[in-house]
Amino acid sequence: MNIYVGNLAYSVTDDDLREAFAAFGDVSRASVIMDRDTGRSKGFGFVEMPDDAQAEAAIKELNEKPLSGRPVRVNEARPREDRPRRPRY
Repeated sequence: MNIYVGNLAYSVTDDDLREAFAAFGDVSRASVIMDRDTGRSKGFGFVEMPDDAQAEAAIKELNEKPLSGRPVRVNEARPREDRPRRPRY
């Protein structure tokens, strides 16, 4: 299951995210989304967990709980919508 994690502190790393979710089971991937221009966190990330029951438990337990001092929003990720790419200037 792919899990969305929002309202992350800018200091949270991929490893921090992996560690928080590993308490609930196997984590196949954890990544904080970074701004490609500044290299700074965009304040959200995604975690992939192969076991849906473990993923549901993690969502239930971690939603609105503090991670690095901020209450994070955790829910199942929605499929990405196809949208036209904006031109970069």
